[in-house]
Amino acid sequence: MITAMRTGMTMTTATRMIMSTARIADAGMIITRMITAITTTITGTTTRTAIRILMRIRILMPIPTGTTTRMFTNTSMFTTMRMTTRIRTTTSMAEPGSLPLMVWLSPAFPVGAFAYSHGLEWAVETGDVTDAETCRGWIADLLAFGSGRNDAVLLAAAWRAAEARDGEALHAVAELAAALQPSLERRLETTAQGNAFVTAVRAAWPADTVDLLKSAWDGDVAYPVALGTAAAGHGIGLRATLDAFLLGFVSNIVSAVVRLGPIGQTDGQRILAGLMPDIAATAAFAEASTLDDLGAAAFRSDIASMRHETQYTRLFRS
Repeated sequence: MITAMRTGMTMTTATRMIMSTARIADAGMIITRMITAITTTITGTTTRTAIRILMRIRILMPIPTGTTTRMFTNTSMFTTMRMTTRIRTTTSMAEPGSLPLMVWLSPAFPVGAFAYSHGLEWAVETGDVTDAETCRGWIADLLAFGSGRNDAVLLAAAWRAAEARDGEALHAVAELAAALQPSLERRLETTAQGNAFVTAVRAAWPADTVDLLKSAWDGDVAYPVALGTAAAGHGIGLRATLDAFLLGFVSNIVSAVVRLGPIGQTDGQRILAGLMPDIAATAAFAEASTLDDLGAAAFRSDIASMRHETQYTRLFRS
C-alpha cells in the first residue's frame, strides 16, 4: 500500500514489484525498506534523512563498514549508498583450559629460563652457530634428534601417568628424566627449572597431581616432567601442552642466541616462524610416543653442554 501511494502504481503492480525485490534481497532488507518508506512518508523527509533518524533511535542497526545496500528513493528507483559504522566482533584467542600454559611458559614465570643457553653459548664461541641459518639448523636438529625430542617424550609420559594418578609410573618417569641428562650443566638446567616450577605451581596453581609427584619422587624434578604433571592436573590436553612446551623451548634458545650477538631480533622471529612445522611434527610424534621411543643423536649439542662447563667467559649457566 505504501509503495502504491508513493509511486502512483496500482496495488497489483506494487505487489509485483515488492515480490520481485524479494528475490534479490533477504527478509531483513525488505523490512528495512518498508520501515524507511513509512518514515519518509510520515516525516516528509528524504530517504537518507529517514535512515539517519531510524539509526539514531536504534530501529535500524548500523551496517558493517563497506557494506553496500540498496534503498528506495523518492523517485522509486534504486540507488546505492555506502554507510560506515563500527561493528563489534568476538574472537576466541585460546581454549579456556589452555590459558595456564600461557602463564607457566611466559618469561615472567619464576623458573629462571633466561639463565640457560642449552650449550649454544659454546656453539657460538666456536663458530658452529654464526647466523640465522646455522641457528635454525641447530635447533631443528634438537627437535628432531636431540633434547627437544626426548623432553617431549618424557613430558607425554609424565602427563599420562599423572592423568591416571599412577604414582609408581610418575616415579619411574621422574627418575629416568633426571638420569638421561648428558652433562652436569644440562642436568642443572632441567632440574633447577623443574624444581622452581613445582614450587611456584604448588603455591599458586595447586593440583593433586603435583602433590602426587612430590610424594612419589623425592629427588630433583626435570622440567618437562613437572610441566606435564601440572598440565594433567589442571585438565589441559596433552597436545596443547606439548605444543606450548616445545615453543617455549625453542623461544628460549633463540632468545639466548640473540643476546649472544650472532642474530638480531628480526632474524630471531624468522627462525621461530620457520620452525613452526618442526615444533608441530615433534609434538605430534611425542603425543603418540612411549618411553621406548627415547633416544637422541645430537652429539654436538651434548658436547657443547660439556665444554661450556670450562668455557672461560660465560653469560649463561648452561
